[in-house]
Amino acid sequence: MIALSLAEIAEIVGGQSYDIPDPAVTVSGPVVIDSREVKQGSLFVAFAGERVDGHDYARRAVEAGAAVVLAARPVGVPAIVVDDVVAALGALARAVVGRLGTTVVALTGSAGKTSTKDLIAQLLERKGPTVYPAGNLNNEIGLPLTALRATEETQHLVLEMGARYIGDICYLTGLVPPRIGLVLNVGSAHIGEFGGKEQIARAKGEMVESLPEDGLAVLNADDPLVRAMISRTKARVLLFGEAADADVRGENVRLTEDGRPSFRLHTPTGCSDVTMRLYGEHHVSNALAAAAVAHELGLSADEIAVALSESGTLSRWRMEVTERPDGVTFVNDAYNANPESMKAALRALAAMGKGRRTWAVLGQMAELGDASLTEHDAVGRLVVRLNVSKLVAVGGREASWLQLGAYNEGSWGEESVHVSDAQAAVDLLRSELRPGDVVLVKASRSVGLEQVVTALLENATEGEVAGR
Repeated sequence: MIALSLAEIAEIVGGQSYDIPDPAVTVSGPVVIDSREVKQGSLFVAFAGERVDGHDYARRAVEAGAAVVLAARPVGVPAIVVDDVVAALGALARAVVGRLGTTVVALTGSAGKTSTKDLIAQLLERKGPTVYPAGNLNNEIGLPLTALRATEETQHLVLEMGARYIGDICYLTGLVPPRIGLVLNVGSAHIGEFGGKEQIARAKGEMVESLPEDGLAVLNADDPLVRAMISRTKARVLLFGEAADADVRGENVRLTEDGRPSFRLHTPTGCSDVTMRLYGEHHVSNALAAAAVAHELGLSADEIAVALSESGTLSRWRMEVTERPDGVTFVNDAYNANPESMKAALRALAAMGKGRRTWAVLGQMAELGDASLTEHDAVGRLVVRLNVSKLVAVGGREASWLQLGAYNEGSWGEESVHVSDAQAAVDLLRSELRPGDVVLVKASRSVGLEQVVTALLENATEGEVAGR
């Protein structure tokens, strides 16, 4: 964070100082919410969570080097006390970014946000210092924590914005107003909370409504609900996608033999060929979105193509591909799941596994409300249509719907298995995997299916594989 005195911070957040002997002391370290991450000069933000109360760690944070604690009550060490810690953190972020000349890029969408954010960050880093979130810090706490990492040297600040309810993105754009706002797609994620895709579109469209007249809305030309957002912004619009009228367009899209997307990139300033390191055709849309942002900020078509071809994933458990010494390939996409991302991952599995035995280890897609049965059934059916060799449905009711969909689509018998939990999946796979198999693992975060890949990679030896 830029250097600020305790007195300045107290004024910005409207807080009262307690146990501060010298208000001129400066916060020069990072802003953190975990006392284990404190560095000398840090600002430690104390949140009272359901399981852990950060106020209980205030003294430990100061002893570790924190200059002050932002808190909801006095804690016996230097503290700035406010009525609402979340609101105060947001106010601090807005004030800090407002003092900088940083270009703020914000993106939202039902699927692909984190992967696209990673691509944008890798492209813009070629132009200058860029700050972006680790993982998917995209809510009212994670977003300001990311923004507060910006300094006077930061040229680009890339922010991911998530939403569970109408008004969430409006709130986040109010904290750190973007100049470039990107909407990837409108899908079924959180449809249980929103009640329908039209409501999701209304929420995502808050991004473009926040933009200034001299800003830029980057919109998906291939998604009708996103394209319709053109009427909701005063900003200039740049369309991306495979549509003929897209400003930044992908043509001749295909997959390499191992499932990596390749395409011809067209921008208003030129064309160039891209072959990505990432797996799955769904990354083409993500790449075109990132290319549109990079074009706006001055990268040539050739520079964008090279960067996209060299970029990888910066976030864990998102199409993370690992090959075991015995030749079994794991695709760990277990961070989260919704119907769109689940189908995209399955198509990537089918492409990667041509000529090999493929496994889909799938669990619940959460927060689908009344659509849950239909969506899980549809994913199970897609497994069969894509000729995936084996389905392992992990968990309770939703997993049984996955298996039922597969069975009804293809009258599967041994090809479809329902197991109770991650450990049961590990036990099954450990006994049945063979060299050359490709295994996709995907479910909503709450299922914890990343444990399956971790367990099967740990201490893996050729002798553990069936038939060896």
